[in-house]
Amino acid sequence: MKLSVIIVNYNVKHFLEQCLHSVLKANQQLNAEIFVVDNNSVDGSCAMVQEKFPNVILIENKINVGFSKANNQAMRIAKGEYFLLLNPDTVVEEDTFDSVVQFMDDTPEAGGLGVKMIDGKGTFLPESKRGLPTPMVAFYKIFGLSSLFPKSKTFSKYHLGYLSNDEIHEIEILAGAFMLMRKTTLNKVGLLDEDYFMYGEDIDLSYRITKGGYKNYYYPETTIIHYKGESTKKGSINYVRVFYNAMIIFARKHFSAGNANLFSLFINLAIYFRAFLALINRFVKQSTIPIIDAAILYSGFLTLSPKWQTYKFNDLEHFPKEYFLYAIPTYLVIWLLSIFFSGGYERPAKLGKIIRGLLVGTGIILIMYALLPETYRFSRAMLLMGTAWGIMVISVLRTILHFLGFSSYRFNLGRKTRMAIVGDSDEPQRVLEILKQSAPNFDFIGLIHLHETKKHNEYLGTLDQLEEIVEINKIDELVFCATDIPAQRIIREMLRLEGSGVAYKIAPPESMSIIGSNSIETAGDLYTIDLNNITKQHNLRKKRLFDITISLLLIPFLPILAIALPNRLGIIKNVFSVLFGIKTWVGFYFRTDVNTLNLPRIKKGILSWALIKIKEGDTAEKIEKLNLIYAKDYRLRNDLMVLFN
Repeated sequence: MKLSVIIVNYNVKHFLEQCLHSVLKANQQLNAEIFVVDNNSVDGSCAMVQEKFPNVILIENKINVGFSKANNQAMRIAKGEYFLLLNPDTVVEEDTFDSVVQFMDDTPEAGGLGVKMIDGKGTFLPESKRGLPTPMVAFYKIFGLSSLFPKSKTFSKYHLGYLSNDEIHEIEILAGAFMLMRKTTLNKVGLLDEDYFMYGEDIDLSYRITKGGYKNYYYPETTIIHYKGESTKKGSINYVRVFYNAMIIFARKHFSAGNANLFSLFINLAIYFRAFLALINRFVKQSTIPIIDAAILYSGFLTLSPKWQTYKFNDLEHFPKEYFLYAIPTYLVIWLLSIFFSGGYERPAKLGKIIRGLLVGTGIILIMYALLPETYRFSRAMLLMGTAWGIMVISVLRTILHFLGFSSYRFNLGRKTRMAIVGDSDEPQRVLEILKQSAPNFDFIGLIHLHETKKHNEYLGTLDQLEEIVEINKIDELVFCATDIPAQRIIREMLRLEGSGVAYKIAPPESMSIIGSNSIETAGDLYTIDLNNITKQHNLRKKRLFDITISLLLIPFLPILAIALPNRLGIIKNVFSVLFGIKTWVGFYFRTDVNTLNLPRIKKGILSWALIKIKEGDTAEKIEKLNLIYAKDYRLRNDLMVLFN
């Protein structure tokens, strides 16, 4: 056995499917085996592997054992001369395995090898080649000096920015996304250190390979796509904490006591520094627009109230100070919440949703106003004038900021994504049908064939003309049919168009999913007809609001429910689990024989739509259909019906 490919998966079913398709194509010339080690995924990954890739060796863990332990499980039984640790959110070229194995055969001193990686938009990923994170190297990276001086031999050692991206180099650290190693080397230096749950284990093993007398190489003669961010959220505070704590483990293991302590100090400073920046950044991003809206609304009352008091009451101090200190801020909170739940703070924004939110908020305030004692009813006229002011000023300001190009204030003016499909034969038509059923608004511009074919109305040209086609037709997004186009050619075209701003998707063979990811910052883009309407943002908001409302309404009745229901602790636990977002009142019905492969991911439900529809002895197929109906056409009244029943 020449090669053992090992993929550790955790809840990235669609990316795993695409990865395995590319791996099978790359394995055609080699005597190789493929392992998938699943860390207790709940998205149907294991069922997908069993159904579509029966020759893959699947290891199903009942808990998430972490990256190191999962890889070691497979490496301990693997038979290959070389072991390749591969991320599930990758796509390899057809000749990737042949090329890297040949290099290792020709380079006996090589213990490990990494390749050139690009993200889902064709941009080179600097972690393709890395240096050893000594205390000073880590300091330069953590505090941004490596970004300021990306080509400096002093400051850019973390990502070896001073080395060419297109030449073979000896390096110190391999990236865990694609880590090819010689089995005899691992027999000498050991497998992954299981003290690392996730992150840092690739650095540790790479360092042990070099300490064992072998060399690690960066090999850019082949390129892979690494979407990044699919298995983990790279920008989260938790990522920063876990990653940098892994660095502390590495320092204590391999550096002298003094250097390890210095390194740990840097790391702990970095954790708090990055966490502080992340919190500030998140607060600014999420609160700036609502704060501006609140300021506009409040300024309206300050501007209009003197004029109204003079006109109506001939008294500049008719309204008490409580009106400005308590009443108006209460209005603002209700208006902002109404705009939020109307979708007015989604991006790109829709002016209609903002106006709707203001009007709904005004309606709520008027209802509350009618229920208040006379002494707290200050002025309906001011409330209505404040609403009119808000609609007018916010609309004008947002429109100005939109045309000035501020991304946070961009309106959704109905411009559709201009999309073209690259492929031959019947595959583009199949992909187009998936897009019609699953993609957001888009304009299908036409087909791009690999070779000259019989021209028709939808024909734009051939793949050799791709640059001209994209420029002339102002294409926003390209969808590649992997059935027709080799991964190597897809990657080459992505590199050729780098910097064009075009987004890319890949449609795997026979799959109902179209997959892509535009950058390290995005969790990934997925067009699929796996019936995920319930996971649209407005549905998730409605469902969450429903859960909170029902939980709050039930809390006063908990003593009665605890007496009336047999499972007293259960109802109390459920109410607060839903209130704090751990569960939802209504979800899917799960049974051991029920296939959940095509279900979107939502919180675990206490009750289910299928629960009130099934009868004793109903088949798993009927339950699956009921689950899919609930997911496909989500309605709030369905949740109410389930709860009532």
